[in-house]
Amino acid sequence: MRKSAIFSLFLIIATNLHAQYTETINSNRPGQSQGAYAVGTNVVQFEAGPYLGNEEHSGLGTDTDLWGVDYQLRYGLLFERLELNLTGSFESQNIFRNFLGVTSEGSIRNFKSNSIGAKYLVFDPAVSIEPDKPNLYSWKANQRFKWKNLIPAVSIYAGANFSFGDNPYLFEGEGSFSPKAAIITQNNWGRWVLVLNLVADKLTEDYRSYTGIVTVTHTLTPSLAVFGEYQAIKGDIYADDILRAGGAFLFGNDLQVDVSGLVNFKDTPSKWQVAAGVSYRLDLHKVDEFLEESSEGNKRRQRSEQLNEEQNDGNGDGGGIE
Repeated sequence: MRKSAIFSLFLIIATNLHAQYTETINSNRPGQSQGAYAVGTNVVQFEAGPYLGNEEHSGLGTDTDLWGVDYQLRYGLLFERLELNLTGSFESQNIFRNFLGVTSEGSIRNFKSNSIGAKYLVFDPAVSIEPDKPNLYSWKANQRFKWKNLIPAVSIYAGANFSFGDNPYLFEGEGSFSPKAAIITQNNWGRWVLVLNLVADKLTEDYRSYTGIVTVTHTLTPSLAVFGEYQAIKGDIYADDILRAGGAFLFGNDLQVDVSGLVNFKDTPSKWQVAAGVSYRLDLHKVDEFLEESSEGNKRRQRSEQLNEEQNDGNGDGGGIE
């Protein structure tokens, strides 16, 4: 049942971006990694979805049915490279325990995680690296592999975990506030996107956690993308290796839906989950902050200037008030 549930899924999102603001929504769902690029100034984006699954712990003799909701609120502040975000999840667990012939049942529910932070793009190869001009005399030279295409966009993230009251998801002695940091890289290779996250979590606690995430996304059509993801978690309290997969579909420019699932590779506990979600963008981005040396930015500038001219002509014809 576990394996059939796992493979009845598929996930992620096409991230079609060179400059920060994009004409279609740029979502982090449904994987656990976040891309290097921000949503764009004055863009408010909400990403959320329910999930359900099961965990069996062979050592503790527990069988846990769970459901929850993941959510993320993102906002582009001040300039294109900066994003503020709130990320978290609420989870409910029904725990059945059979230990040494003694059975018991219990349940817990609370916010499993909440963190607020800021992401800043420190390096964008589309801006900083001059694109090659086509060789008019050699088709072979134009098709040759170029090492500089391996240079990724790089962002840094700084944030904090927070919790309120008596939360059963905190380990004994854990504080209600702890900092976290991450390095994020992203390569865009046509229909393929590679994202890497290196995360250091709960840095002021006795039991810190370190996570690495590798996400590969492939765009099948302008509206459909699939992905695969590997996550390695290393810590004294919890360590795991997790695989995710899924797909996402785009409706218009501002709405995306997704389905996904995960499975891990140990029995303390073994786990599976399936999930669905939606991402919606409230696009208040009025004027692009164009990156002068970006070819994509120049194209968007031309489109924006043409649109502004058409709007101004329309206002003039309509006898608008100056």
